[in-house]
Amino acid sequence: MSPYIQSILLGIVEGLTEFLPVSSTAHLRISEALMKIPLDDPYWKMYTIVIQLGAILALCLLFLGRIVDFLRTFPKGEDGDRNWLNHPVSLTIIAFGFTSVPALLLHKWSEKNLGSLNVMAAALLIGGIVMWVIDVRSSRFEPSTNHVEEMTMPQAIWIGLCQTLSAVFPGTSRSMSTIAAGQLVGLSRPAALEFSFLLSIPTMIAATGWDLIKEVHHSKAADAAGVATAHVAMSSERWIVLAIGTVVSFIVALGVVEWFLFWVRKHGFTIFAIYRILLGGAILLFGAKYIGS
Repeated sequence: MSPYIQSILLGIVEGLTEFLPVSSTAHLRISEALMKIPLDDPYWKMYTIVIQLGAILALCLLFLGRIVDFLRTFPKGEDGDRNWLNHPVSLTIIAFGFTSVPALLLHKWSEKNLGSLNVMAAALLIGGIVMWVIDVRSSRFEPSTNHVEEMTMPQAIWIGLCQTLSAVFPGTSRSMSTIAAGQLVGLSRPAALEFSFLLSIPTMIAATGWDLIKEVHHSKAADAAGVATAHVAMSSERWIVLAIGTVVSFIVALGVVEWFLFWVRKHGFTIFAIYRILLGGAILLFGAKYIGS
């Protein structure tokens, strides 16, 4: 298959799954395996990291007005009832802190799971069940927090801690962990989804930057030690392939986020939970035969 076609398909997968609660990591891993792309190839490892920037940019563009409003009203809020500790900007930073510190402490252990299809399948399956149960439970009670502007610090801390699961167990999904965590502490579906999007901006930027730094640092350290490593040799074709994937993920993510917001307000998260359960079960049963270990 042409690398240009591969890049279009992977860009679509990234744009479709990055913000849906179905795990973009698992879907990219499965897609690359089906396309016979070597998962240890330095170029494709770098490619998978970089095309996330397209999805990040799409989210920033869609939420630009909301972000500007939050910054404009900081720290008192639109109604003057917020402060330095419970304004949405502060809560996003606090939640990010409670995600990033545990994730950094556990990164060596989590790296062992990155390529494991069984771990991803189990995370998809278990996460789908948890998400379904929480969404059904939440639909039976009146939420205590209908808007992000009403959130409290304990809610933000809890959501940040739960997002760590997605860093430790690939296949969990940042969106799934933050949305389910938000619903569990009384956020409405729209509020949980909006805060999930807000928190994903610094989280994805930091995670993408961290992955790129690790790749560069690993190569430099290996060079200093005299160890032969496979460097990423960039050609004009590879730059074009990378650009295609990034642009496609940006365009697809633009449409997906808008659709996702509309869908959740009307139907909730059940369909995504069922999809996760079916996909995780299928991978556990047939993944080794058709995709690899």
